[in-house]
Amino acid sequence: MTADEAVARLSSGMTLGIGGWGSRRKPMALVRALLRSPVTDLTVVSFGGPDVGLLAAAGRIRKLVAAFATLDSIPLEPHFRAARQRGELELTELDEAMLMWGLTAAAHRLPFLPVRAGLGSDVMRVNPGLRTVTSPYADGEELVAVPALTLDAALVHLNRADRSGNAQYLGPDPYFDDLFCEAAREAYVSCERIVEGGEFAAAGAPQTLLVQRHCVAGVVEAPGGAHFTSCVPDYERDEAFQAAYAKAAADPEEWREFTGHFLSGDEAGYRSAVAAFAEEWA
Repeated sequence: MTADEAVARLSSGMTLGIGGWGSRRKPMALVRALLRSPVTDLTVVSFGGPDVGLLAAAGRIRKLVAAFATLDSIPLEPHFRAARQRGELELTELDEAMLMWGLTAAAHRLPFLPVRAGLGSDVMRVNPGLRTVTSPYADGEELVAVPALTLDAALVHLNRADRSGNAQYLGPDPYFDDLFCEAAREAYVSCERIVEGGEFAAAGAPQTLLVQRHCVAGVVEAPGGAHFTSCVPDYERDEAFQAAYAKAAADPEEWREFTGHFLSGDEAGYRSAVAAFAEEWA
């Protein structure tokens, strides 16, 4: 399906998981399609990057569940920061391991999983709803009971996929995309290229076949679909474009101009605008 067709299956008020990590292999073509849609009032679960920044700037997020929101080479996602400082979204801050364990609990259809992460930290103070449990075994250790992060839908981007929904990563890290898909009632996978089942890259297979077809509701072929984040080895992060995106956060007029160039219209228009930007900056 197309990115717009995938997003047409989403609705306002959903809990939406977005894969990738910071400014790495984010499903940006799907995020842009979401911005073209009327879907709003979202609870977003993410290891946050520009996906969070764009949705926050557009006022689409009611609540964010995240361990961080970063552009990696720019430590704090500026559009997230601006929205948070304006009080425009509710935030649940979790330790990275707690977020992973919440997704794992949802993937296994469990109400919670115990973890040591968060104990003795302000994570417990800023999340007064978190509870602890005592191990029923001899040591009686106290652990955090991380609630399941059950998702209505998940969006992820992988290097390769087949038409059935099996998907492969070729870069250095899976970024928990499999957990996002397994924790969701429906998952949509965009990829750089759709291949036949026997044509997945041999390097590292089958371990790199990260996402399995049984938890995928739709596949979108989206070359460059993670831009401006990285999708190694297909391409690195577009640092010049990211710098312009971050700079625009400080100036409402500049942000309107930026979104007018890059977030209006379809993906073909986006690619044309990016090419013009690259030529201007060359």
